[in-house]
Amino acid sequence: MYPELFRIGDFPITSYGLWLAAGMLVALIVASKLAVRDGLPRERIYDLGLWTLIGGLFGSKILMFFVEDNVQVFSLDFLRSGGVYYGGLIGGFLAVAILIKFYKLPFWKVADAFAPAVALGQAFGRQGCFAAGCCWGKPTDWWWGVHFTEKGNEYTGVPIANNVHLHPTQLIESFTMLAVFGLLVLLHRKKKFDGQVLIAYGIIYAVFRFLIEFIRDDPRGDLFGLTSATGLSTSQLVSLLVAVCSIVFMIFRLRSTNAETSA
Repeated sequence: MYPELFRIGDFPITSYGLWLAAGMLVALIVASKLAVRDGLPRERIYDLGLWTLIGGLFGSKILMFFVEDNVQVFSLDFLRSGGVYYGGLIGGFLAVAILIKFYKLPFWKVADAFAPAVALGQAFGRQGCFAAGCCWGKPTDWWWGVHFTEKGNEYTGVPIANNVHLHPTQLIESFTMLAVFGLLVLLHRKKKFDGQVLIAYGIIYAVFRFLIEFIRDDPRGDLFGLTSATGLSTSQLVSLLVAVCSIVFMIFRLRSTNAETSA
């Protein structure tokens, strides 16, 4: 829980930034290796991966602007924040969808290469969240409850009064996504059809995120008043949408595969 490692002049080098950068680098390497296994050109995957990261960063900031109150766009805090994960996921997905034709690559094969990499990147990123003190959980008396530092409170506003201990939601997601990464890599080796890995990731993460939101306690705004109306968080509402879309895609791909097999 050390949000700031050191400073270069007045510019802080944060642990969140280093974890995020490391996660992006490792994710890109993993995606390229899985893509090569499917016969895709490594160089194109690196190019596409970089654009996907840019799309993800823009998407996370855009959704953050819509769901959080009093967001100061032209501020250091806005640039330094990680934004909203689902916005990043959608932004990265759109970047792939738009550029895939330009690079003349098969969409589903590329998506299957990126899905495990995204899960691994999340595992790294949530370690950064824990170090910074953001994305915290509700107070708890369980043995795993964590108490954050004053520096974390200064950076993110994480509660520290009265020696309060919080659910380590960041670590729960980090270790869960590390396990999901292993599962998706195994699935990539044994997949029955292209797109199966991405769809599996969509379903697994949507279910996990919906559940962990019940013990999240950091303020994340209200998208168009839907949170107030439904009692669910923005991420839970997006999770429901992602789960439904993933199931629809699963049915579509299964039917397409069965049709090709029987033809």
